[in-house]
Amino acid sequence: MAHPWWVNLLIAVPLISYFFWQREPISITRAHLLVAAVFAASFGVVEGAVVVYLRAVLGVTAGYGASLSVVARFLEKHNRTLLEPVLPVSLLKVEVFREAATILMLVSVALLAASNRQGRWAMFLWAFAIWDITYYAILWATIRWPSSLTDTDVLFLIPVVWISPVWFPLLVSMLSVAAVLLSRRPIFHRTTTPGNDLTLRVVA
Repeated sequence: MAHPWWVNLLIAVPLISYFFWQREPISITRAHLLVAAVFAASFGVVEGAVVVYLRAVLGVTAGYGASLSVVARFLEKHNRTLLEPVLPVSLLKVEVFREAATILMLVSVALLAASNRQGRWAMFLWAFAIWDITYYAILWATIRWPSSLTDTDVLFLIPVVWISPVWFPLLVSMLSVAAVLLSRRPIFHRTTTPGNDLTLRVVA
């Protein structure tokens, strides 16, 4: 499973969110979901490309090859801290800032796409999940990594290093997408007819 232990609790996030959204469904238009999905998928491609370049450089300089799973097995065998012998301190700081900027970008999309706290949380999970799924898809399409869903990956460096098999973040992301789609309710627009009869029309 994931390490540190509390990372495993993330599996409960989409499940708990779905539970609360059943009591009060989220109101998000299809257009907002589509635009956020396009942004998140595009961002996932960019993120994947950055990691491909980073792994290529690390493979040359450190001699570990292109896969972080190889790095993880090497460090586990020699009882060393993950990323310590791979990234210089200066680059490690840059990577932390990049990850923080990634989260802020996804939060910004969520704030723009919804008008209330519940909708913003749903949009954040939606964007994060699609970004994450696209990220792994582009890695596999370009360098055929991960070779297996059980390969080990470095998820985040904030506040400490998160490590898990690839299947774990993908599962959390797919559950998040499902929770948003299943909890979304249609948005109605009120109109009046010439006879002043009130009608409701589904707009999204």
